[in-house]
Amino acid sequence: MNEYTTVTVEKKDGLAVIALNRPERLNAIGGGLERELSLALADVAADPGVRAVLLRGEGRAFCAGGDVKDMSGRAENEEGPSPAQQVYQLLHGRHILETILSVPQPIVAAVHGYAMGLGATIALFCDVVIAAEDAQFADTHVAVGLVAGDGGAVAWPLAMPLGAAKYYLMTGDRLDGTEAARLGLVLRAVPADRLLDEATAVARRLAEAAPLAVQGTKATVNQIVRERMNLLLDLGLTLEGGTFVSDDHREAAAAFVAKRRPEFRGR
Repeated sequence: MNEYTTVTVEKKDGLAVIALNRPERLNAIGGGLERELSLALADVAADPGVRAVLLRGEGRAFCAGGDVKDMSGRAENEEGPSPAQQVYQLLHGRHILETILSVPQPIVAAVHGYAMGLGATIALFCDVVIAAEDAQFADTHVAVGLVAGDGGAVAWPLAMPLGAAKYYLMTGDRLDGTEAARLGLVLRAVPADRLLDEATAVARRLAEAAPLAVQGTKATVNQIVRERMNLLLDLGLTLEGGTFVSDDHREAAAAFVAKRRPEFRGR
């Protein structure tokens, strides 16, 4: 579909394959990727010929999350969006999550390389996650001075024990695909060279099942996710918005670009 530049969409035999396509930035959110992913998901959602969706990333990663280089540039640009505008934009973080949940067809995520921050959240909001054994999952918000408020606080505790989820959300530590499968964050981990075949097989199986039954089951179970979103997301995004314009976040973004350790001061 030629109107997209940061995603690709291919439909064949009832299966739509959406690929995040900013490989030069490890498919980081930016450059219109979030908007185009929303449009692509809305397109397949409205297509009665699509029975299942496979979501994957081009290049070396699934999605590296927010583009920290963009964050650093935005923080240093006095002529860019004001702090109030930045917070207001951040509060729209519910949109991509609502879009994923609103797709009636089952979505299978094939995760390789990095799935960080919002990238991990996007994967975990899919219905089934198949990961490469060496994939790297992390919610990296705290590492860049931000509250993990745009869905991580919803998705991680739903998928794994609460204590483990709080640890990974508060530290930003990484876990590989094998450990993610052990903790229940993903359905299974497979060797990297088998990932696409395994994920495609799962998506095909769902595409061949009774569509009304599969979609109704998904809609029913997703009420749990929606209830958790309604409980947590507005608070999480508001608190994240506060940290988004904090000195600690500016310091973290600058330190990332300079490849040095940040010095947080709690302000």
